[in-house]
Amino acid sequence: MKIHEYQAKQIMRDNNIPVPNGGMADTAAAAGKVAAGISGSSFVVKAQVHAGGRGKGGGIKTAATPAEVEKIAQAMIGMRLITPQTGAEGKQVNKVLVEEGVNIAREIYLGITVDRANECPVIIASREGGMEIEELARTSPEKIIKERVDFSVGLRAFQINKIVFALDLNAGLRKPMTQLIAALYKIFVEKDCSLVEINPLVITKERQPLALDGKINFDDNALYKHKEMAELRDVLEEEPLEVEAARHNLNYIKLDGNVGCMVNGAGLAMATMDVIKLAGGEPANFLDVGGGATSDMVKNGIKILVSDPKVKAVFINIFGGIMDCNIVAQGVVAAAKETGLSLPLVVRLEGNNVEAAKATLAASGLNIVSAAGMDDGALKIVKAVN
Repeated sequence: MKIHEYQAKQIMRDNNIPVPNGGMADTAAAAGKVAAGISGSSFVVKAQVHAGGRGKGGGIKTAATPAEVEKIAQAMIGMRLITPQTGAEGKQVNKVLVEEGVNIAREIYLGITVDRANECPVIIASREGGMEIEELARTSPEKIIKERVDFSVGLRAFQINKIVFALDLNAGLRKPMTQLIAALYKIFVEKDCSLVEINPLVITKERQPLALDGKINFDDNALYKHKEMAELRDVLEEEPLEVEAARHNLNYIKLDGNVGCMVNGAGLAMATMDVIKLAGGEPANFLDVGGGATSDMVKNGIKILVSDPKVKAVFINIFGGIMDCNIVAQGVVAAAKETGLSLPLVVRLEGNNVEAAKATLAASGLNIVSAAGMDDGALKIVKAVN
């Protein structure tokens, strides 16, 4: 789960990580009021959307007076911000963060994420901040510092020292930077995060570290332990079909293709998308109904698939181990009848109670194309789309 910058900075502030003075506003008048309460000669107005690269799309602007802040916020709130991470459709800006201007002497990158290959947290730092770390890794990998942490032991002092010295900080900054890194790691562990990032972490001309930006992502599977974090969720920032799928306990991720996919199991989902691509098609989604899906879950899954206007055909690929194939068939029939499904529908079923499932589909009178296997199903669905 992602949260907004202003929310991430509040968590950092609560953990003694220095952040600029400021506040969130959802109206232009409120933005001007926030600016008026900040003692400073300059201000920054930042669009609050779940995407990076906001500055490139006009989502970060400076102002000299509270009146100018209000004018900028008036234009920014309600706009569709397009950045390299939003796609061409962009994201609507519903809130802004107004902060004091900062005298920047230097920019640094600092983040913590999960090293899945080594099954541990990894602290990533660089002397160069303010740019996408992925781009820096591609163009100048030697500039990236990595320190893996043994989760059972925790972050040790010598590891923090290695990072601090690698960042080439002067002696006066070493202690506050040490405290900052320790605090960031504490957030990562205690809040069950998948990412905490400060980019840029600036050194001000007053020689103080300051989190100029802040990003925190949480592990969805751990949110049951953190009710207060779950309440920070902004569903307006998420894909509506993904939100709807979550209501029905379905794992759904929207993609850019036109073949709707329903499967049971993440591995089968990835294999299904691969065979569709190999057959010359483009999957429109990842939809996993899981091993214990009910007929209603299948029905709701199909409704979600056909709600995407880009979907031109639906491929259902189910292997019944725990799952009863006939339950899937009953859900397919119910969904097709309720939605008046007119899109091409290819179904491949194998495993538990498959003969009863095939009988249910045949008795429905619906125009359903049966597939003998994954490859056969992929070829038929791509032919149907074309």
